[in-house]
Amino acid sequence: MSGWPAGIDVASLDAIDVHVHVHASVRGSAVDAEDLRDMSRYFRSTVTASTVPEIAAYYRGRNMAAVVFGVDQVGRSDEDGAPSNEEIAEQAALYPDVLVPFASVDPARGPEGVRWARRLLRDHGVRGFKFHPNIQGFHPNDPAVYPLYEVIAEESGIAVFHSGHTGIGAGTRGGGGVRLKYSNPMAVDDVAVDFPDMTIILAHPSFPWQDEALSVALHKPNVHIDLSGWSPKYFPPQLVQYANTLLKHKVLYGSDYPVITPDRWMRDFASVEFRDHVRPLILKENAARILGLTHGGLVGDSARGEETQG
Repeated sequence: MSGWPAGIDVASLDAIDVHVHVHASVRGSAVDAEDLRDMSRYFRSTVTASTVPEIAAYYRGRNMAAVVFGVDQVGRSDEDGAPSNEEIAEQAALYPDVLVPFASVDPARGPEGVRWARRLLRDHGVRGFKFHPNIQGFHPNDPAVYPLYEVIAEESGIAVFHSGHTGIGAGTRGGGGVRLKYSNPMAVDDVAVDFPDMTIILAHPSFPWQDEALSVALHKPNVHIDLSGWSPKYFPPQLVQYANTLLKHKVLYGSDYPVITPDRWMRDFASVEFRDHVRPLILKENAARILGLTHGGLVGDSARGEETQG
């Protein structure tokens, strides 16, 4: 992929946050204020929209790198004030020491979406794509989406899939029209079979399908899990167990900023019983490897063999 890896000094970082949302444009527009209020209410926090430059400064001040993206949704994304994929990529390129740009293409865009994805990968330097099956309304294993995955796989990109419950629409009438059925990680198992060389990340602890997510990540070498969207103190015990053992090389730190801040996530992470040698894998080393930010194989402890569950 042209222009990769990015200019991030991994050794100097404390962490790499693989799940950061861009909700505001440098042109002054932002996502709908009502959406931000709904997210604030659900996550019991103050959710504010940030531009790419603001995110860069925020993460640089915390000695972290961040993967940044929006979420494309046909019928909304062109109207709600959110920044375009192109803007996010172009702005992130101004901060190559701290930001890694991803993009998002709603599968409903069909062949034009496939062409758009290829342009984003080849001409704008994006490293991967964020899919949100709930709000985009598709099953990840729908063959109609496969041409989009084919482009990502051909260009050595990464596919991130929201999995499990979502705060979007939670508690609103009819759940805001959001259907949870689309986010069962077992649908991504089919994608991992049909695209075995495409790196896949299951975003979030996958309630109510946590065991399914663990099984898919354990069974499919190309599937990983990020820990975004939840405070670590609420992680299911089996997620902590597998992250400490059989999946220690496949679990990634993600905050879901701005709904959960890195400060809150890291504070709560410190109180959970993750093993000392596993913490740096989760916080930085696994992401550095997956994103292509390291050379010569795995980093530190991740070069060692797997251990047994227990």
